[in-house]
Amino acid sequence: MNGTLEFLRKKWFKTIFYLFVGFFSIVGLFFIGSFFAIKLKLTNEKGAVDANNRYFQEIHNKYNQGFKEVFSDDRINHSKTFHRILILNRYYPQNAKYILDAYNQSKNEDEILRMIAAVEIHLIENTAYQNEVKELEKINFSPNSSQKGSVFEWMNIAEWQVFKEAVAKDKNMIDSVGQLTGVEPRLIVSCLVGEQIRLFNSNREGFKKWIGPLKILSVETQFSFGVTGIKEHTARQIEANLKNDTSVFYLGKKYEHLLDLQSADPSAERINRLTSFRNHFYSYMYAALFLKQMKVQWEKAGFPIDHRPEILATLFNVGYPQSVPKKNPEVGGSTIKINEKPHSFGSIAFEFYYSGELFDLFPFMPKKFDWNNV
Repeated sequence: MNGTLEFLRKKWFKTIFYLFVGFFSIVGLFFIGSFFAIKLKLTNEKGAVDANNRYFQEIHNKYNQGFKEVFSDDRINHSKTFHRILILNRYYPQNAKYILDAYNQSKNEDEILRMIAAVEIHLIENTAYQNEVKELEKINFSPNSSQKGSVFEWMNIAEWQVFKEAVAKDKNMIDSVGQLTGVEPRLIVSCLVGEQIRLFNSNREGFKKWIGPLKILSVETQFSFGVTGIKEHTARQIEANLKNDTSVFYLGKKYEHLLDLQSADPSAERINRLTSFRNHFYSYMYAALFLKQMKVQWEKAGFPIDHRPEILATLFNVGYPQSVPKKNPEVGGSTIKINEKPHSFGSIAFEFYYSGELFDLFPFMPKKFDWNNV
């Protein structure tokens, strides 16, 4: 019995011993094998190439420095970007919103285009989307393109290009008047537009000889005066309304001395300040104060016209006698023929104001009046 137990113990010990040796032998062989596999680079992970790798490279190539050289006009680039977002919005509005939000925060055109491209990886098979993008590429976004020009036909004439260059020279004066009067500079320019386009068309010889070549504004010296065409009797009334605190046009004490005349001959001084060829400050000042007086009169009567540039311009053109506040004022004023097509003074002002033209120089302000809290 004892011999049998001794035999079983020895057998059990040998079994455990051999299992122990075998286990460590296997572990040793594993580490040796791993060592040689690493040395021989048998374990290097080659990695899989993404199915869209070529597309990623195209994105990089398209939006690198070369992209900036091809599309050097930021306005063209900007237009294309927003058209792409609009197309995407019809298919995936959530992604379009994220992209638009990113643009509003960053203003980084190139990165936004990459965001669009990232989304488009998943729209390669979307035929409808791809067709819309292809149609977009056919559109000529160049602002100098003669393909169609502006939808506002009168802005396609040569005189309009001259006007834009000329008024840009007066930006500081117009902004200064805006600061002093609290009248949005773009509103002031809206009245200037109609008067200048009218003069360009009525004085063709003068335009060809010196207005066009010199890129300057036309200054009136008869009947109406200055670049904004202020009549002398209108100028006198604007001045009088500044000081008459019982007038429906009265603006307040801080405006009373903006047009004070200093000489013994106020009439000559008034006309001289309006007809200066070099300094158009007072042409803009009288125009701005007239607009503000109209605004105050109509507001007091319960018919605010702050957001009616076409009505303000019409009143500027027809003058005080026809400024009768009412619920549904009419747009009109002088008829200006451009390429034999009639346009009213008020409609020209309206179309300019909302055209986007010269927006970099004269943008919308938070308020059309009192925007600087003067």
